[in-house]
Amino acid sequence: MSTDKIVIKGAREHNLKNVDVTIPRDKLIVMTGLSGSGKSSLAFDTIYADGQRRYMESLSSYARQFLGQMEKPDVDEIQGLSPAISIDQKTTSRNPRSTVGTVTEIYDYLRLMYARIGIPHCPVCGRVISQQTVDQMVDEVLRLPEGTRFQVLAPVVRGRKGTQQKEFEAARRSGFARVRVDGNMYELDEEIALEKNKKHTVEIVVDRLVVNDEVRSRLADSIETAIGLTGGLVGIDVIGGDEMLFSQSYACPEHGISIDELAPRMFSFNNPFGACETCTGLGTFMKVDPALVIPNRSLSIREGAIKASGWYYADGSVSEMYYKGLGKKYGFTLDTKIKDMPPEGVHALLYGTGGEKLEMTRETDRGTGTYSTEFEGIINNLERRFRETNSEWMKEEIQGVMTGVECPDCHGDRLKPTSLAVTVGGVNISKFTQMSVREELDFINGLQLTEREHMIADGILKEIRERLGFLQNVGLDYLTLARNAATLSGGESQRIRLATQIGSALTGVLYVLDEPSIGLHQRDNSKLIATLKRLRDLGNTLIVVEHDEETMREADWIVDIGPGAGIHGGELVAEGTVEDICKAPRSITGKYLSGRKKSRCRNTAARATAISSRSKAPRRTICGMWT
Repeated sequence: MSTDKIVIKGAREHNLKNVDVTIPRDKLIVMTGLSGSGKSSLAFDTIYADGQRRYMESLSSYARQFLGQMEKPDVDEIQGLSPAISIDQKTTSRNPRSTVGTVTEIYDYLRLMYARIGIPHCPVCGRVISQQTVDQMVDEVLRLPEGTRFQVLAPVVRGRKGTQQKEFEAARRSGFARVRVDGNMYELDEEIALEKNKKHTVEIVVDRLVVNDEVRSRLADSIETAIGLTGGLVGIDVIGGDEMLFSQSYACPEHGISIDELAPRMFSFNNPFGACETCTGLGTFMKVDPALVIPNRSLSIREGAIKASGWYYADGSVSEMYYKGLGKKYGFTLDTKIKDMPPEGVHALLYGTGGEKLEMTRETDRGTGTYSTEFEGIINNLERRFRETNSEWMKEEIQGVMTGVECPDCHGDRLKPTSLAVTVGGVNISKFTQMSVREELDFINGLQLTEREHMIADGILKEIRERLGFLQNVGLDYLTLARNAATLSGGESQRIRLATQIGSALTGVLYVLDEPSIGLHQRDNSKLIATLKRLRDLGNTLIVVEHDEETMREADWIVDIGPGAGIHGGELVAEGTVEDICKAPRSITGKYLSGRKKSRCRNTAARATAISSRSKAPRRTICGMWT
C-alpha cells in the first residue's frame, strides 16, 4: 500500500456514482464543482467520515462507549487515510460564555500573563497596592467597635473538589477544635462527610476573640498561625457583620481592600473566583422589559394589554382581582386604556405598591368577601418566578418578555472589580480583549517590561503573539477577543478554527475544509492561502471544498466533480494539477481557468463551475450573471 497517496475506490455516498480517485498526501487539494455535484459528499461524507470512524475504532472500548458508533460510508475501499479533522461552517458555539478569546485559547494565555506579571491596584482609589504585614492586619481588625466578637479563620482549601479528609485530620492533629466548611460550622471531633465531586471551601477556626485593649498580642499570634497554615491568607469572620479577608500579598492601606494572590482563575469569567457576582460572568443578564409586558398602550386591560405569563386578563381570575384592586386605589377601570391611566397606577401595576395594601374583593359561590394584601408588581413577580422555578417551560414563557441588559456592576466586563484592577502595561484584561486583533498585536509588540518580567513572560507573550498573528493571517484582524462566538459568521468561525489548528502544530493529520474563503475580501485571499500552505508544510494533507479561482491556481491538486448537479453529477470529471484541469475536455472549470470560456461575473472565473452542461435551462454562473 502506497504511503504517499490516498486511494478511494467505489465511492457511492449520496449521488456519487462509484467514483474512483487517487489524491496525493501532504498536499493542498481543492475539490470543486457546482453546488450539488457531490464534492462535499466525497470530501466530508466519504473521506472525512471514514478517517474519523477509523480513528474512533482505534480507541479503547471504554472510550468508544462515550463516542457512539459511526456508520461506515458507502465506499468499497479507502487506503492511506490519516486521522481526520473537519473544519466546516456549522460549528459556531452558541454558548453565551464562549468568546473569540476562549475559542482560540488566547484568553488562557492572557489569564496566565496577568496572573504572573500583572500589577494590582485598589479598585476604589486606583493606587498600586502592595503586601500587608501582620501589624497592618491587626490594626485593621482593631478598628472594629469595642466588644465586637469575631473568629480568626485559616482558609486552607478554597473552591477545590474532594472530601478534604486529609485537611480535617491534619487540623485535628494540630489541636484545632472547629472548622467552617462552605459556610457551616462543624466540630472536628464529629464526622464531616463532603461530596467528592463538588467544590468546597474549608476554613480552620484558629481563635475566637472579642475586640478590647488587651487582645492585640493574642490576635497577632492567631493571625501568624493562620498565615502559617495557608501561606499568607487570613479570614476574619465578624459575628453579625461583614467578613474580612487579609493577604500578605496585596492590600490597599487606605481602603483596606485585599486582593488574593494573583492566579489565572482570578481572570476567568467562567470561574466563580473571577466572575462578576451580579451577572455571573455573562456581562449581561435577563431582565423583564416593560415594553414587552405592555406592547400596546392603546389597549385596556380587558382588551388584553398585559402580555405576560400568569397575568393575562380573564373573567374571575386572580389577576382580575388584583387589577380591580389597583383600579380602586389609583383611579382606573379595566376598560381604561393604559396610556390614559395615572402614571402612579401604571408604575404600581408593573412594580408593585411598595408595601401599601390593596382592598381585594373575591366573589365565590358562597358570596362576596373582601381582604387586604400587598401587590408585588407584574415585573417583580415575573423576575421572582424566573429565578425560583425549576420548570423549563415556565422559564421559556417568561423569557418571552425579557431582554438582555448590560450588567450594572461590571458594565459588560464580566469580571470582579478586584480582577479588573490588575493591569499589564496600564491596561486591564477586559480592555485588552476589547481591542481589535491588530491593536492587540501592536500593544504586545510595544510592551515595556522589566528584566524580571521578561524572564517570566517571554514564553507566554510568544504564544499570544503567534496566535494573534494567525488570526491576522486569515483576515480576521478586525475581530476582538471579547466578541461573542455566537455572533460570528460561518466563514469567520471556520477561519478561527483554522488559526487554532495552526497553533496546535499537529502533523500527519487530514484536514477537510468547507469553502474557507466565504465572506473573505479578495485582498485577504492571499493571506488565507498562505495559511493553508503553512498548515500543509507542517506535514498535513488539506482537502478544501472551494470555488475560488485563486485558491485553485495555488493548489497542488484539483479534483473536479460533476458535470452537473444531483442525478446529473457525482462523477469524476477531471483530476490533476491546474494545467491538467485546463486541458481536460469534460471540465467546465478547466475551460474557464484556461480562458476558453469567459463569464460576465466579475467574481472569480472558477465560480462558473455552477454552470450545468446538461441543463436545458439558460446557463448562468453561481453569481446569477447570465453567460
